[in-house]
Amino acid sequence: MEQVLTVRGLRKTFTLHTVDGRQVVSLRGVDLDVAAGEHVAVAGPSGAGKSSLLRCTQRSYVPDAGSVVLRTEHGPIDLAGLPDRDLARLRGRNLGYVSQFLATPPRTGPAEVVAAAARRRGLDREPARDAAAEALRGVGLDEGLWDVDCGVLSGGERQRVNLAAGTVRPPQLLLLDEPVSALDPANRELALQLIGSLRDRGVAVLAVFHDLDAIRRLATRVVELADGHIVRSGSADEVLGVAA
Repeated sequence: MEQVLTVRGLRKTFTLHTVDGRQVVSLRGVDLDVAAGEHVAVAGPSGAGKSSLLRCTQRSYVPDAGSVVLRTEHGPIDLAGLPDRDLARLRGRNLGYVSQFLATPPRTGPAEVVAAAARRRGLDREPARDAAAEALRGVGLDEGLWDVDCGVLSGGERQRVNLAAGTVRPPQLLLLDEPVSALDPANRELALQLIGSLRDRGVAVLAVFHDLDAIRRLATRVVELADGHIVRSGSADEVLGVAA
């Protein structure tokens, strides 16, 4: 399989706003590869560094050290040192991030949020609208809500909009941080089916789930983080069978 993401020696430390300014080490030299069509789930206890790994990969956190190389149609690019303007373009086309929370401009509806994501990934305006409609149907969002200000949607509805925007005309690499945590069983099932379908489309997925059933269902490989290190890597049965 073609490697899409290569992480080497990734380190991240946070300085706390305390009198002594003490530091907390989140990542201690993480090495990780994710290939096209591979779904890698990151497991581990709270505070192990799971979300820090995703955010350093997406570069919403700037790593202290290490490289985060994304292989694109223009060659390998190290996201860790990429200028902000180039990073913004890359996030639009090649790199997607779906968190638990949706941030949108005021008075913007789901259809426009998702269509804007599709345009950033290279679609013209009309095809982007069509792709947005398909994506919103795929996550089960009622059509009557498509032009409603996202700020008045429920938590589960906002999470589905976020997932639709992340998966519309999917990028090379998709990062998922608890993307189904607020969903009821029926909509969780739709979301898991959508995420699972990305494998056949060659999308590389790096995901954090606290839901062990979702990991077992979706992951082609599980890496377990503890104290900022990857301590185990293997199939879901190999890793979760020991960690459960």
